[in-house]
Amino acid sequence: MHNLKPRMWPRPTLASLSLVWILIAACNVSAQDDSPLSLESIEIPQVQRQPCFGFTDVSDTNALAVCDALNLDLNVKARELSEQWVRQEPNSPGAQFALAEVLLTIEGNMPRALFHLNRAEQLTNYNDVPEALESGNLQWHYLTLSQLSYVHQLMGDQLLSLEYLDKVEEVYGQDMESFRGWPLIKLKQYDAARESANRVLENSDNERERARAWNTICAANLASLQPIESLTACDRAVSEDESFADSVSDYDTVYLSNASEVALSLLRMDEAEEYLNRATRYLNADSVANPWIYKLYLLMNQGRFDESREALDRMLVWREAQEPIVNVMNRAEHFLVTASFFLLAGYSEDAIKLTTTALNQPDRNGSYSADDAQKDSMAALINMMANRLEYQIQLEKIATMDFLDSLSARADALSFQVNAWRSERRAAALFAEFDVLQNRLRPYAPLDVHIPEWIEPEIVGSIGTGVMSNIIEQANSNGAFMLNAGYYHSYKAEVAALDNDRDAVMREGATALSQLPAAEVLLRARLAAQMGKVAWRNNDYAQALTLFENAYLQDPSILRRLAISLPVDITNDGTEFSEQVADYLADSPRFSRDANGMSLEVSTAPDLTICLKTRTDIILSCYTMAAAESESSKWNAQQLTQMFHTQTFGLGFEISQAQRSILMGSSVILSSQNDRSLQRNREAVLDR
Repeated sequence: MHNLKPRMWPRPTLASLSLVWILIAACNVSAQDDSPLSLESIEIPQVQRQPCFGFTDVSDTNALAVCDALNLDLNVKARELSEQWVRQEPNSPGAQFALAEVLLTIEGNMPRALFHLNRAEQLTNYNDVPEALESGNLQWHYLTLSQLSYVHQLMGDQLLSLEYLDKVEEVYGQDMESFRGWPLIKLKQYDAARESANRVLENSDNERERARAWNTICAANLASLQPIESLTACDRAVSEDESFADSVSDYDTVYLSNASEVALSLLRMDEAEEYLNRATRYLNADSVANPWIYKLYLLMNQGRFDESREALDRMLVWREAQEPIVNVMNRAEHFLVTASFFLLAGYSEDAIKLTTTALNQPDRNGSYSADDAQKDSMAALINMMANRLEYQIQLEKIATMDFLDSLSARADALSFQVNAWRSERRAAALFAEFDVLQNRLRPYAPLDVHIPEWIEPEIVGSIGTGVMSNIIEQANSNGAFMLNAGYYHSYKAEVAALDNDRDAVMREGATALSQLPAAEVLLRARLAAQMGKVAWRNNDYAQALTLFENAYLQDPSILRRLAISLPVDITNDGTEFSEQVADYLADSPRFSRDANGMSLEVSTAPDLTICLKTRTDIILSCYTMAAAESESSKWNAQQLTQMFHTQTFGLGFEISQAQRSILMGSSVILSSQNDRSLQRNREAVLDR
């Protein structure tokens, strides 16, 4: 979450100069230049019912044909018509713009769209309205300039984006101030962005422009490490948006998502969720903010796993409905939140694939306050965690194999370990900037890419405890933990755990647990697990088991993610099969035999069963399997042990390969037609 967004530039708003306005502007320019312009000399085309590229007075038949195809959702036809127009008239700025528009909005192909926009600009390049009018290409010139500003913003060249806004204003006299705020935010010129937004609020009565201005102030106010005092600016962005939204399709989720971000930065979790709940009521295909992404993060933080699974499905439905250009912009967000869920659910190989894709495919993040380096840093961090998790899973499998049978698995395990190290080094390099790291430590750091609070402690090990200790103290001095010191003590506990300072782990961990918000379930589980390790080493068995139990109940995956061996007293019913399973469990990296540990029972009647229980006989996890008579006893023992690990140290959700393929970017439409549950989810979203 944590990366604020501007509202998308709707084409009818940015690029909808009517011919009447153009004539007025032209007459004004002519009067200034003492070069009379006769209205009679200008042919006024017949007004079209359907706007074409935002204009109601486009007369070119080729352009109208492309627009008709777009209005009818005949996207392939629109591409063919625009390409044919370019082949027939390569020097037509209209043809170049039309093809660029299809490439941009329908296919999300920004580099190719930019090529044709640059060509359209070369073919126009007018300095004033009379010159543009005389050429007959005024509309295409205006559209080209405005779209060039937008595309450069999306592709990360904010200076060029601002230059094109200046050019639109210089040539056509249109006030573009409300569009300057976001490029300035991306350039980290927060004071200039705030000043620009205030100028809009002083001079404009247009609700859409005022909403953009309040959204800019909302983002600029979050630039400091000091928490902002209120949600006023973000609330005003929402209220201005609501005042001109006269239908569901006009309603935008960006301002509600941003308001949720601000509420989170103030640690108002309930308020943040309410904003997101409001945003999820409207399935908006044009919005860069998919509220289900942010709600999924929030639900995972709070250990609400059943709701998280539902949010994952609903996020997928929303993604299916998004326009291609939006998919290009928030593709990495979908991948990274899904990878985070897969970490918890135990699907580490899929998390590796998703994060690798996020690292290798450039994202167009001009509509987000975070930059590529921040996105890559999170992707590398989760990739490291996923590889480490898969390494642990491979070790669990190896525990059930003979040495010769395990050679291949051992090689795989080694490769995951090496890949984890590589990703850790990459993450460390991306986190190397002091200012980035200092802001990163602030709970729910605004303007940054979202790294969940339960994942952020991994940064300590990647950077090193010495460097991180200094940064933690500096961030604390600058007020990063002003709203809740529990986060500061949780980082201190992580540093102490890596430095093997047992007293500090217990002291800082206890302080953190007493102060952290109750909603930080997964972060609290991590602290409890770290403290449990220390308590066991200190021979405080009762406290250690209580801490391990609390950690496990809050986050079943935490023991595997932290490579913790849970102390257990393994018992069996005396059969050869149960003894074989007990041996496999004893060799597992998840368990260490100790008479003072929890109870791990293996039984064969009536079915093959493994149960993990507390010392007071509270069941933490049980897995039962019917014996496969067609297989050997050894095979059954291996399957029982491996499946017990899968269920015990994951969320217990079975996500089919087909569903995982969808989440990793395969055809959502085709899959949704074949997946009845996904269809039901879509209907539920649309009915809300």
